[in-house]
Amino acid sequence: MDIKAIVMGLVFALIWSSAFTSARIIVLQAPPLTISALRFLIAGLLCMGIAYLMGQRIRFDRKNWGAVAIFGICQNALYLGLFFMAMQQIEASLASIIASAVPLIVGLVSALQGERVGWLGWTGLCTGFAGVALIMGARLSGGVDLLGILLCLIGVTALAIATLAVRSTSSKGNVLMVVGVQMMIGSAALAFPALLLEEHSFVWTGSLVGAFAYTVIMPGIVATMIWFMLVERIGATRASTFHFLNPFFGVLIAALILNETLSRTDVIGVVIVMAGILAVQSSRAVARPPR
Repeated sequence: MDIKAIVMGLVFALIWSSAFTSARIIVLQAPPLTISALRFLIAGLLCMGIAYLMGQRIRFDRKNWGAVAIFGICQNALYLGLFFMAMQQIEASLASIIASAVPLIVGLVSALQGERVGWLGWTGLCTGFAGVALIMGARLSGGVDLLGILLCLIGVTALAIATLAVRSTSSKGNVLMVVGVQMMIGSAALAFPALLLEEHSFVWTGSLVGAFAYTVIMPGIVATMIWFMLVERIGATRASTFHFLNPFFGVLIAALILNETLSRTDVIGVVIVMAGILAVQSSRAVARPPR
Protein backbone atom coordinates (compact mmCIF):
# COMPACT_ATOMS: atom_id res chain seq x y z
CA MET A 1 0.00 0.00 0.00
CA ASP A 2 1.61 3.28 -1.13
CA ILE A 3 1.55 6.68 0.57
CA LYS A 4 -1.20 8.05 -1.66
CA ALA A 5 -3.49 5.14 -0.79
CA ILE A 6 -2.81 5.63 2.93
CA VAL A 7 -3.62 9.36 2.71
CA MET A 8 -6.80 8.61 0.75
CA GLY A 9 -7.84 6.04 3.35
CA LEU A 10 -7.21 8.41 6.25
CA VAL A 11 -9.12 11.25 4.59
CA PHE A 12 -12.02 8.92 3.79
CA ALA A 13 -12.21 7.64 7.38
CA LEU A 14 -12.05 11.19 8.77
CA ILE A 15 -14.81 12.54 6.54
CA TRP A 16 -16.99 9.44 6.94
CA SER A 17 -16.69 9.57 10.74
CA SER A 18 -17.50 13.29 10.86
CA ALA A 19 -20.97 12.60 9.44
CA PHE A 20 -22.24 11.56 12.87
CA THR A 21 -21.40 14.93 14.37
CA SER A 22 -22.97 16.91 11.53
CA ALA A 23 -26.03 14.65 11.67
CA ARG A 24 -26.41 15.31 15.39
CA ILE A 25 -26.39 19.06 14.75
CA ILE A 26 -29.03 18.63 12.02
CA VAL A 27 -31.52 16.39 13.84
CA LEU A 28 -31.61 18.62 16.92
CA GLN A 29 -33.06 21.36 14.69
CA ALA A 30 -35.01 19.55 11.97
CA PRO A 31 -37.32 16.54 11.55
CA PRO A 32 -34.97 13.61 10.83
CA LEU A 33 -36.86 11.80 8.06
CA THR A 34 -37.79 14.97 6.19
CA ILE A 35 -34.27 16.37 6.28
CA SER A 36 -32.85 12.96 5.28
CA ALA A 37 -35.16 12.73 2.28
CA LEU A 38 -34.15 16.25 1.24
CA ARG A 39 -30.48 15.43 1.77
CA PHE A 40 -30.62 12.35 -0.46
CA LEU A 41 -32.61 14.19 -3.12
CA ILE A 42 -30.04 16.97 -3.40
CA ALA A 43 -27.02 14.66 -3.15
CA GLY A 44 -28.56 12.24 -5.65
CA LEU A 45 -29.21 14.97 -8.20
CA LEU A 46 -25.66 16.31 -7.77
CA CYS A 47 -24.13 12.83 -8.16
CA MET A 48 -26.21 12.04 -11.23
CA GLY A 49 -25.40 15.42 -12.76
CA ILE A 50 -21.65 14.97 -12.23
CA ALA A 51 -21.88 11.40 -13.50
CA TYR A 52 -23.69 12.54 -16.65
CA LEU A 53 -20.99 15.12 -17.37
CA MET A 54 -18.42 12.31 -16.98
CA GLY A 55 -20.24 10.26 -19.61
CA GLN A 56 -21.98 7.86 -17.24
CA ARG A 57 -25.55 6.82 -17.98
CA ILE A 58 -28.32 4.83 -16.30
CA ARG A 59 -27.66 1.55 -18.06
CA PHE A 60 -28.31 -1.16 -15.50
CA ASP A 61 -29.25 -4.74 -16.17
CA ARG A 62 -31.89 -6.49 -14.08
CA LYS A 63 -29.37 -7.72 -11.50
CA ASN A 64 -27.83 -4.28 -11.04
CA TRP A 65 -31.24 -2.61 -10.73
CA GLY A 66 -32.07 -5.04 -7.94
CA ALA A 67 -28.78 -4.34 -6.19
CA VAL A 68 -29.21 -0.57 -6.52
CA ALA A 69 -32.73 -0.76 -5.11
CA ILE A 70 -31.70 -2.98 -2.17
CA PHE A 71 -28.75 -0.80 -1.28
CA GLY A 72 -30.68 2.44 -1.72
CA ILE A 73 -33.41 1.30 0.63
CA CYS A 74 -31.20 -0.47 3.17
CA GLN A 75 -28.33 2.03 3.33
CA ASN A 76 -30.01 5.35 2.73
CA ALA A 77 -33.56 4.83 3.97
CA LEU A 78 -33.10 2.29 6.78
CA TYR A 79 -29.51 2.69 7.98
CA LEU A 80 -29.10 6.45 7.65
CA GLY A 81 -32.77 7.29 8.18
CA LEU A 82 -32.92 5.29 11.41
CA PHE A 83 -29.60 6.74 12.60
CA PHE A 84 -30.93 10.27 12.03
CA MET A 85 -33.98 9.39 14.12
CA ALA A 86 -31.84 7.80 16.84
CA MET A 87 -29.50 10.77 17.12
CA GLN A 88 -32.33 12.91 18.38
CA GLN A 89 -31.95 10.84 21.57
CA ILE A 90 -28.36 9.54 21.67
CA GLU A 91 -25.00 11.23 21.24
CA ALA A 92 -23.00 11.21 18.01
CA SER A 93 -20.12 9.36 19.66
CA LEU A 94 -22.32 6.41 20.65
CA ALA A 95 -23.93 6.32 17.20
CA SER A 96 -20.51 6.17 15.52
CA ILE A 97 -19.45 3.29 17.78
CA ILE A 98 -22.59 1.29 17.01
CA ALA A 99 -22.13 2.00 13.29
CA SER A 100 -18.61 0.57 13.51
CA ALA A 101 -20.20 -2.85 14.11
CA VAL A 102 -21.15 -3.11 10.41
CA PRO A 103 -17.83 -4.66 9.26
CA LEU A 104 -18.00 -6.99 12.28
CA ILE A 105 -21.51 -8.16 11.36
CA VAL A 106 -20.51 -8.62 7.72
CA GLY A 107 -17.41 -10.55 8.80
CA LEU A 108 -19.42 -12.79 11.14
CA VAL A 109 -22.11 -13.64 8.58
CA SER A 110 -19.45 -14.23 5.90
CA ALA A 111 -17.59 -16.60 8.25
CA LEU A 112 -20.81 -18.48 9.04
CA GLN A 113 -21.44 -18.79 5.29
CA GLY A 114 -18.10 -20.50 4.84
CA GLU A 115 -15.65 -17.67 4.16
CA ARG A 116 -12.25 -18.51 5.59
CA VAL A 117 -11.24 -16.06 8.31
CA GLY A 118 -8.84 -18.09 10.47
CA TRP A 119 -8.03 -17.65 14.13
CA LEU A 120 -7.17 -13.97 13.67
CA GLY A 121 -10.57 -13.22 12.16
CA TRP A 122 -12.49 -15.06 14.87
CA THR A 123 -10.43 -13.36 17.56
CA GLY A 124 -11.15 -10.00 15.95
CA LEU A 125 -14.89 -10.68 15.78
CA CYS A 126 -15.07 -11.66 19.45
CA THR A 127 -12.91 -8.69 20.44
CA GLY A 128 -14.86 -6.16 18.37
CA PHE A 129 -18.28 -7.26 19.62
CA ALA A 130 -16.96 -7.30 23.19
CA GLY A 131 -15.84 -3.67 22.79
CA VAL A 132 -19.25 -2.60 21.46
CA ALA A 133 -20.99 -4.49 24.28
CA LEU A 134 -18.73 -2.87 26.87
CA ILE A 135 -19.58 0.64 25.72
CA MET A 136 -23.30 -0.03 25.28
CA GLY A 137 -23.51 -1.67 28.71
CA ALA A 138 -21.88 1.32 30.36
CA ARG A 139 -24.11 3.77 28.49
CA LEU A 140 -27.27 1.81 29.31
CA SER A 141 -26.40 1.80 33.00
CA GLY A 142 -25.97 5.56 32.71
CA GLY A 143 -29.52 6.02 31.43
CA VAL A 144 -29.00 6.33 27.65
CA ASP A 145 -32.17 6.12 25.53
CA LEU A 146 -32.91 2.46 24.72
CA LEU A 147 -35.08 3.23 21.69
CA GLY A 148 -32.23 5.22 20.12
CA ILE A 149 -29.87 2.26 20.51
CA LEU A 150 -32.50 -0.11 19.09
CA LEU A 151 -32.96 2.08 16.00
CA CYS A 152 -29.19 2.11 15.44
CA LEU A 153 -28.97 -1.68 15.79
CA ILE A 154 -31.74 -2.16 13.23
CA GLY A 155 -29.95 0.28 10.93
CA VAL A 156 -26.55 -1.46 11.08
CA THR A 157 -28.21 -4.84 10.54
CA ALA A 158 -30.00 -3.51 7.44
CA LEU A 159 -26.73 -2.15 6.03
CA ALA A 160 -24.87 -5.39 6.73
CA ILE A 161 -27.60 -7.39 4.97
CA ALA A 162 -27.47 -5.05 1.98
CA THR A 163 -23.68 -5.26 1.82
CA LEU A 164 -23.82 -9.05 1.73
CA ALA A 165 -26.67 -9.07 -0.79
CA VAL A 166 -24.98 -6.85 -3.38
CA ARG A 167 -21.26 -7.45 -2.85
CA SER A 168 -20.91 -9.48 -6.07
CA THR A 169 -22.59 -6.81 -8.21
CA SER A 170 -20.31 -4.72 -10.40
CA SER A 171 -20.70 -0.98 -11.06
CA LYS A 172 -17.29 -0.43 -12.62
CA GLY A 173 -17.19 2.63 -14.84
CA ASN A 174 -20.61 3.81 -13.66
CA VAL A 175 -19.99 4.41 -9.97
CA LEU A 176 -21.28 7.95 -9.48
CA MET A 177 -24.46 7.25 -11.42
CA VAL A 178 -25.10 4.18 -9.28
CA VAL A 179 -24.54 6.20 -6.09
CA GLY A 180 -26.84 8.95 -7.35
CA VAL A 181 -29.65 6.55 -8.22
CA GLN A 182 -29.27 4.85 -4.82
CA MET A 183 -29.68 8.20 -3.10
CA MET A 184 -32.77 9.03 -5.15
CA ILE A 185 -34.30 5.68 -4.18
CA GLY A 186 -33.51 6.38 -0.53
CA SER A 187 -35.10 9.82 -0.79
CA ALA A 188 -38.26 8.37 -2.33
CA ALA A 189 -38.44 5.64 0.33
CA LEU A 190 -38.21 8.22 3.14
CA ALA A 191 -40.63 10.74 1.61
CA PHE A 192 -43.84 8.90 2.53
CA PRO A 193 -43.07 8.24 6.22
CA ALA A 194 -41.72 11.79 6.48
CA LEU A 195 -44.98 13.26 5.15
CA LEU A 196 -47.04 10.91 7.31
CA LEU A 197 -45.19 11.15 10.62
CA GLU A 198 -43.48 14.52 10.86
CA GLU A 199 -44.25 18.20 11.01
CA HIS A 200 -42.29 20.19 8.46
CA SER A 201 -42.09 23.66 10.00
CA PHE A 202 -38.48 24.29 10.98
CA VAL A 203 -36.16 27.27 10.79
CA TRP A 204 -32.97 27.19 8.73
CA THR A 205 -30.43 28.48 11.24
CA GLY A 206 -26.79 29.08 10.33
CA SER A 207 -25.64 25.91 12.06
CA LEU A 208 -28.36 23.84 10.39
CA VAL A 209 -27.53 25.16 6.92
CA GLY A 210 -23.80 24.61 7.47
CA ALA A 211 -24.20 21.09 8.85
CA PHE A 212 -26.67 20.15 6.13
CA ALA A 213 -24.46 21.44 3.31
CA TYR A 214 -21.43 19.69 4.81
CA THR A 215 -23.32 16.39 5.14
CA VAL A 216 -24.56 16.51 1.55
CA ILE A 217 -21.21 17.41 0.00
CA MET A 218 -18.49 15.85 2.15
CA PRO A 219 -19.74 12.46 3.50
CA GLY A 220 -22.38 12.18 0.79
CA ILE A 221 -20.32 12.86 -2.34
CA VAL A 222 -16.63 13.54 -1.62
CA ALA A 223 -16.12 10.59 0.72
CA THR A 224 -17.96 8.30 -1.71
CA MET A 225 -15.71 9.36 -4.58
CA ILE A 226 -12.57 8.88 -2.47
CA TRP A 227 -13.78 5.45 -1.38
CA PHE A 228 -14.31 4.17 -4.91
CA MET A 229 -10.98 5.59 -6.09
CA LEU A 230 -9.32 3.87 -3.13
CA VAL A 231 -11.02 0.56 -3.96
CA GLU A 232 -9.88 0.87 -7.55
CA ARG A 233 -6.31 1.54 -6.36
CA ILE A 234 -5.84 -1.15 -3.69
CA GLY A 235 -8.94 -3.37 -3.79
CA ALA A 236 -12.05 -3.52 -1.62
CA THR A 237 -10.62 -5.81 1.05
CA ARG A 238 -7.58 -3.68 1.81
CA ALA A 239 -9.58 -0.46 1.53
CA SER A 240 -12.06 -1.76 4.12
CA THR A 241 -9.23 -1.94 6.65
CA PHE A 242 -9.52 1.83 7.09
CA HIS A 243 -12.93 1.33 8.70
CA PHE A 244 -11.12 0.43 11.90
CA LEU A 245 -10.44 4.16 12.34
CA ASN A 246 -14.11 5.14 12.31
CA PRO A 247 -14.79 4.62 16.05
CA PHE A 248 -11.73 6.70 16.99
CA PHE A 249 -12.42 9.55 14.59
CA GLY A 250 -16.16 9.45 15.36
CA VAL A 251 -15.79 9.94 19.12
CA LEU A 252 -12.89 12.40 18.72
CA ILE A 253 -14.80 14.72 16.38
CA ALA A 254 -17.94 14.55 18.55
CA ALA A 255 -15.87 15.44 21.62
CA LEU A 256 -14.13 18.36 19.90
CA ILE A 257 -17.14 19.91 18.16
CA LEU A 258 -20.10 18.90 20.33
CA ASN A 259 -18.24 18.75 23.67
CA GLU A 260 -19.54 15.23 24.25
CA THR A 261 -17.96 13.66 27.31
CA LEU A 262 -16.07 10.39 27.11
CA SER A 263 -15.61 8.06 30.05
CA ARG A 264 -12.66 5.78 30.61
CA THR A 265 -14.91 2.87 29.61
CA ASP A 266 -15.68 4.59 26.30
CA VAL A 267 -11.99 5.03 25.52
CA ILE A 268 -11.16 1.43 26.41
CA GLY A 269 -14.13 0.18 24.39
CA VAL A 270 -13.16 2.21 21.33
CA VAL A 271 -9.62 0.80 21.40
CA ILE A 272 -11.03 -2.74 21.70
CA VAL A 273 -13.46 -2.19 18.80
CA MET A 274 -10.68 -0.75 16.62
CA ALA A 275 -8.45 -3.73 17.35
CA GLY A 276 -11.26 -6.14 16.52
CA ILE A 277 -12.12 -4.48 13.21
CA LEU A 278 -8.46 -4.32 12.21
CA ALA A 279 -8.00 -8.02 13.01
CA VAL A 280 -11.08 -9.01 11.02
CA GLN A 281 -10.14 -6.96 7.97
CA SER A 282 -6.51 -8.10 8.12
CA SER A 283 -7.66 -11.71 8.27
CA ARG A 284 -9.88 -11.24 5.23
CA ALA A 285 -7.09 -9.49 3.34
CA VAL A 286 -4.80 -12.49 3.96
CA ALA A 287 -7.52 -14.94 2.98
CA ARG A 288 -8.34 -13.04 -0.22
CA PRO A 289 -5.21 -11.25 -1.45
CA PRO A 290 -5.82 -8.58 -4.13
CA ARG A 291 -5.27 -9.61 -7.73
